[in-house]
Order: sequence, then structure tokens, then C-alpha cells
Amino acid sequence: MIVDAVVLAGGRSSRLGSEPKAGLVVEGRTLLARAVDAASVARQTVVVGDVQSQRLLPTPLLSSVLHTRETPEFGGPAAGLAAGLAVLAAAHATPSEFVLVLACDMPRVASAVSVLFAAAGSARDGAIAVDSAGSTQYLAGVYRTASLESAVVLHKTELTDFSMRALLRELELAPTAVPTGSTDDIDTWSDAARYGIAARATTKETA
Repeated sequence: MIVDAVVLAGGRSSRLGSEPKAGLVVEGRTLLARAVDAASVARQTVVVGDVQSQRLLPTPLLSSVLHTRETPEFGGPAAGLAAGLAVLAAAHATPSEFVLVLACDMPRVASAVSVLFAAAGSARDGAIAVDSAGSTQYLAGVYRTASLESAVVLHKTELTDFSMRALLRELELAPTAVPTGSTDDIDTWSDAARYGIAARATTKETA
């Protein structure tokens, strides 16, 4: 089985006062590095984010991943995923069977990855994470590459500010219960505080 990965790191972090969440440090590693680590099963990982995101990875990881940016910048996760898929298609003559899609802001997501892969193999279009509260996490999933590419083509004129839920609505995905806390994300400084991260003195949380 050939697997590639797209790590989405291109958001505005508006609820963190524009502090790039990809650069927040949990247990000695940035959130971006933790997400790339979680995708270590992949043949190729592409990070979708601004150029500064490249500085958030240690050298061994930096040399092993590709980088791109969604168009337009801050165009949302669907646009970011489309950009990542385009880079992967250009990088390898043999397409992957599956693509692991992860947001960069879930510090514990590594524990969900193997569970998602176990479910994806028997699903028509892939597997999507469901947290302990029963909420679907669209930015933690293992999707068949052909299915994702078809969804992007279907919605190619509306990808900007298009939600992942809307992008994936035609796909038949296996809802997959993942370990408790594995898809908890950091959107606010209150979230960050649970991981021992203090708000920067120059920023403040906004609603």
C-alpha cells in the first residue's frame, strides 16, 4: 500500500491573535513537527502553509517533506488540500492509494493514525475520525487518493473558503472512533493552556 500525506498549516490563527499555531511547542516539538511525525508512515508528506512554516521543522524533517501554499493564501482547508494533492501528483509518477490528511493543530493525533488506516482499508472512500463526543473530525482522515481527487475536480470552482465537510460530502467514509483526546485541537489560548503553553504577551485571544 502506497500512502502519501497532506499536513494543513495555512490558517490565520485568528483566535490566537495571529500567533502561528504551527509553531506552538508541546513537549519540546512544534505542532507542525508533531503532525509531520504522525505522518511518518507516508511515502511523501507535503506541508501546506506559508514560507515561515518551513522554519518550524527540524532539519531531518525539513529535508524529507515538500512545501506548498494554497491559492489564494488563507483560502481554507479545501483549497489547501487541493494544493497538496497537486504537489503530490507532480512529485510521483505512481499515485498513492491513500492520502492521510491532518491539520497541524492536534498535538496527540499520532495515536489516531493507525486506527484510521485499519478502518480505511475496507471502506469505499476512506475513514474519518470521530472523537469521544461523537463529533466528526474532517481534518483527521485517511482517504483514497482517487476519491479525494474526484472531489476536488467536482468542486474545483468553489474551493476557496469551502469547508472540508462540503468537499467530502459525496464520499462514502467509515466513521472511526479514535483514542480519546487524539483529535483535540488548539484553536485558542485556553486550549493551548491545557498543554502548558502560555499566551504571548503581545497577543490576546479574540472571539
